[in-house]
Amino acid sequence: MKNTISHRVADFLKNFPPFSFLNQKDLELISSQISIIYKEKDSVIFTENEETHNSFYVVHKGAVALKTSQQNDILDICDEGDIFGLRPLIANENYKMEARTHEETILYAIPINIFRPYALENRAVGNFLIESFASNTLNPYSKSHRGKLYGEEALDTDIKLLDLQPVKYSKKLISCSSTTSAKEIAEIMIKKNVGAILVVEETLPIGIITDKDLRNKIVTGEFPITATAAEIMTSPVITYPKKLTITQAQMAMMKSDVSHLCITKDGTINSKAVGMLSKHDVMVSLGNNPAVLIKAVKRAKKYKNIKPIRANIMQLLQGYLDENIPMTLTSKIITELNDACIKQVITIALTKMETPPPVKFSWLALGSQGRSEQLLQTDQDNALVYENVPAALETATKEYFLALATHINKGLFDIGYDYCPAEMMASNPKWCLSLSEWKSTVHHWITNPGKNEVLLSFIFFDYSLSYGDPDLVSNLSDYIFEDVKANPVFYIHLVSGALQSPSPTGFFRQFLLEQDGANKDFFNIKNRALMPLADAARVLILSHSVKSISNTSERFEKLAELEPQNSELYLACAYSYKVLLKFRTKQGLLHHDSGQYIALDSLTKMEKIKLKNTFKTIKELQEIITVRFNASNLL
Repeated sequence: MKNTISHRVADFLKNFPPFSFLNQKDLELISSQISIIYKEKDSVIFTENEETHNSFYVVHKGAVALKTSQQNDILDICDEGDIFGLRPLIANENYKMEARTHEETILYAIPINIFRPYALENRAVGNFLIESFASNTLNPYSKSHRGKLYGEEALDTDIKLLDLQPVKYSKKLISCSSTTSAKEIAEIMIKKNVGAILVVEETLPIGIITDKDLRNKIVTGEFPITATAAEIMTSPVITYPKKLTITQAQMAMMKSDVSHLCITKDGTINSKAVGMLSKHDVMVSLGNNPAVLIKAVKRAKKYKNIKPIRANIMQLLQGYLDENIPMTLTSKIITELNDACIKQVITIALTKMETPPPVKFSWLALGSQGRSEQLLQTDQDNALVYENVPAALETATKEYFLALATHINKGLFDIGYDYCPAEMMASNPKWCLSLSEWKSTVHHWITNPGKNEVLLSFIFFDYSLSYGDPDLVSNLSDYIFEDVKANPVFYIHLVSGALQSPSPTGFFRQFLLEQDGANKDFFNIKNRALMPLADAARVLILSHSVKSISNTSERFEKLAELEPQNSELYLACAYSYKVLLKFRTKQGLLHHDSGQYIALDSLTKMEKIKLKNTFKTIKELQEIITVRFNASNLL
């Protein structure tokens, strides 16, 4: 009769070296002698200097931390398929480090006297062990660098830092003498298409005249147009040497509050002028600097002009991730750039309308975009709210804003945002309403909270203003909080919805993967990890009537202030959310998709462990909202 357990053990081991080098028959013989051991978290398997056991170990589920007394930091983490405790057995020496379970774990204990003959007779097995011992790694074939947690990689030393990069200045020096008239100066600047002209005397810089000088001194009438350069120039000139870095140039301009620097042979005003440096030159040197990109967006006159800038924003995002820039700063910068693109699309769309808007309106970003968490180009979720109008004008007003929304949604599509499959977009009449209509709609969701209404409220309650009148949004937010307070039972339905997200892990914290469909065997990081945290944060922040914060991490940080007794958990949730968002963003950039589905075999061992560690907060958080809102009967 077939030994089912030993066959399952063999099926597991054959996926990992050195067992993968054995034939099925030998592997099954070894597996029949293996003991299966369960250990709770923080259980000691063996201690430093302890005499060796008669077996070595393979991690089936969970993780084991290895460390020494001299270095209290974890030296390595063993997870699924990793071997530990074998080297002392082969070398006939005591254990050199402690092995302690990092989480709930199942181990396979393999007797050394059973395994040793295979190590001696099978060259591939022997070579694996020799290379493993020589390289002092658990798996010499592993591509991942041991001992570094996700997001803690050292910066690439080849990265060009701004304080080391030389700035490129204009060597075509446009100059005049001290007796040149203001009229002649203006004509030269127009002809040469420059924003400043240097005043020189025997090649030495004695002053500078900019567009600003002409506006403030000539256009205002302070000086006549016949005034000489000597009368209107700014002096002395701020000078620097040719070997000027980008950072030095920025600091010099900010320090002296000027937009131009004069480059001289030795950096002083007593040597020949060789060039000019403007703020524009600095911006060009910075390349994908956020300020440069925002200026480029604002100059765009057509949707198609914005699309390549969006590509540059994605390059900037990749650069921030590669250089390990903190996720909080990365999110804020990319969100600002994305918002600038949306605003410009709306600005362009307004020019396509025959008349200006009949009343004030606000364009709302919903869902992840509303939470400032849509770093990648995913689909659109948006809404439009406009001022109330008399009944006689309602039809015409709605038609106008639906037409405008159609232009905007198309513009967003043209720059890279897909249309929402569920049509949660302002071009849909259900998502383009007057203020009173929105209040009526939200009131219906709150007082008739079915499954669909709760889902819609989840998406809508994360809105943020992208463009338009802030008072309309503030008015709507005030109404929502007052209506929720008047209908506290709504919290129960929100909690119920927040508890519907599937668990990220199963027994022994193994990843729960998609069971069918196009993403079978992938891990859904959005539904199983990000959404449970975002949904819980929304419920809790709503219960405190905080209307100005929509970002999930910022919500948790605010909750830590409002509830000091739970601050440790909330701050852990904020950190976990940032880590998860970084995981998803990196995967999305790597595979050119939304990053929602992750192939676990593409992650390093440390990445998997860091990912699992973020899940610990989800259970505790869901327990808090279950107890607080008396929702245990909903589970």
